[in-house]
Parts: sequence; structure tokens; C-alpha cells
Amino acid sequence: MFPFDVILFDVGGVLLTNGWDRDERARAAKQFDLDLTGLEARHAEVDAAWERGAITGKEYLTHVIFNEQRSFSRGAFFSFMLSQSSLLPGGAMGILQEVAASKKCMVGVLNNEARETNEYRFREFGIREHISVALSSCYLGLRKPDAAIYHRALDILGRPAGRILFVDDREQNVAAAIAVGMKGIVFKGAGSLREELRVLGVL
Repeated sequence: MFPFDVILFDVGGVLLTNGWDRDERARAAKQFDLDLTGLEARHAEVDAAWERGAITGKEYLTHVIFNEQRSFSRGAFFSFMLSQSSLLPGGAMGILQEVAASKKCMVGVLNNEARETNEYRFREFGIREHISVALSSCYLGLRKPDAAIYHRALDILGRPAGRILFVDDREQNVAAAIAVGMKGIVFKGAGSLREELRVLGVL
């Protein structure tokens, strides 16, 4: 018997780079000659709402970047934001594809991401081709590591918690999954993940 009914992967930090984290925002500040301290403060005020889908990307950009007249367009800035995404070196995309191709269990993602960047990243890197379910914060209105998002995931999946494996690069997110009964692995690179999955009988 295969050890899991569902394997869920985080996206940023596991499959892809973090698309709009502190380092990416610092690069944007340098590229567009912005005050990084102010940008970070305004980002903190609305980031959670954007990732939960409570505000749109346009509203996010209005608050964080276009709170005053700029010499560049929204389109130019958003294009720069999207350009920060790439496959994570040493990431788990190949493992996700391998597990999905085996058809031995359901494969999905459980990630924190705003709708506009999430859908770009899914499309640009072909993630939807390999998954059966997308449990993204922007779709569920909840974020990791809040317990509610894991309970909602269990409701949607309809599988026993112990039959679900979750892979994330952040310890607090994995700990929260384990707290509701899921199995969890902290991602530290494709090599170590492959070995842990081999021991579990997944690969």
C-alpha cells in the first residue's frame, strides 16, 4: 500500500524561488530608486490581505508603490516583480513531477501567494500540469501557519490527516501541519528530500 493518499508541496522555497520576498523587494527598490524602508513598511501593512485575496494586486501596488507619483508605470513595475520568479536551484520540481507521473497518489500545493503572482507562477512554470489541487492562500482566504488553512485543506481533500504528507521549507509551517495530524518534511534540498521520500516508501 502506498504510504500517502496526498502529497502537498509548498511553492516558494521548494519548487520556485520566492517571487516577492525581502530580497526581491530590495532589488526592486534599487532598480526603481525607491526608499526601501518605506516600501517595506507599506508592504507589511497589506501583504497578509493580498496573500489572502482580500485585496487585489492593483490595490496592493497603489498602497505600496504608487502611493505617490512615479516616473515608471504599473505595468513596468509588475513585470519586474514577475521576472524575479525562477526555478529554485536544487529545488523539488523534478521530484513533484516524478511523484505526479507515478499516479500513486494525489499531488498538490499548499502555499502562501497572492492571486496575480500565483497564477503567473503556476502558468509560467507548468505547475498546474502536474497537480490535482491548488490550496493557495489567495483561493482559501487563509495563510500558513494559521491552523485554519490546514483544517480547510483537510476538509477539501477528504482524506485522513495521517495520509497526507506536506513539504515546506519553513519549520513553522511544517510544525503547524504536524499539529493537525499531517506528516511533514522540512525541505532542505532535493537530495535530502529524495532520501527522506525513499525511506518513507514514496520513491
